This record gives sequence, C-alpha cells and structure tokens, in this order.
Amino acid sequence: MTAVTGRVAAAERGETRIADRVVAKIAAQAAKEAVDHPPSNGASPRATVTVHRDAARVRVSLELGYPCDIGRQCGAVRSRVAQRVTSLAGMEVPEVAVQVERLHPATGGAQGRIR
Repeated sequence: MTAVTGRVAAAERGETRIADRVVAKIAAQAAKEAVDHPPSNGASPRATVTVHRDAARVRVSLELGYPCDIGRQCGAVRSRVAQRVTSLAGMEVPEVAVQVERLHPATGGAQGRIR
C-alpha cells in the first residue's frame, strides 16, 4: 500500500470468486428470459453449473409450450445463457446443454387428439 494515496495496488487486492449456485441462478433466469412462450403451468427452468477457473459449463433443464420450434427455442436458450453468464459473471461459457424435460400443449382450441 502506498503511503501517499492510501490505495492498494491492483496486484495486491486479491480476487472475486462467484459461487457456482450464483452462476446457476443467472443461467436459470437467462433461460427463462429466452423462451418465447413459456407454458403457464410449467416449472421454472433449472440450471446446474460446473466452474473451472474462469469457465462455466452449464446444463439447463426446462419445459416448453407445444407446438413450438424446439430447436430454435433451445438455440435461443443456449445463446442467452452464454451471453448473460459472460456479461454478469465475467466467465467464458464453452458449453450450454439444454434438456427439455416436458412439452405442454397449448391451451385453448380443440380438446383431445388432433388428426
């Protein structure tokens, strides 16, 4: 520490560590934001994260409304999760695995089987 300014040099300050559960919460919220039409009776997305140094590998489980373009929805989730974790936690995100747990049929319209 310098006597003149009273500030600690950058190299001597230490580091900030963000807990895995915090990164998982960021990822789950980002997944929720990315889904176009979330099912009204579906569960909120859940995320698990493995952090190694400054990289986070993310696995997101979610439910989607059906019919929808599942591939496009999963791509949007992957993109949004990677972007938000990078911007808010300052971590690289080399992998985002998206698992669709359940599809919920759209409400309204015809009941029963559609031919």
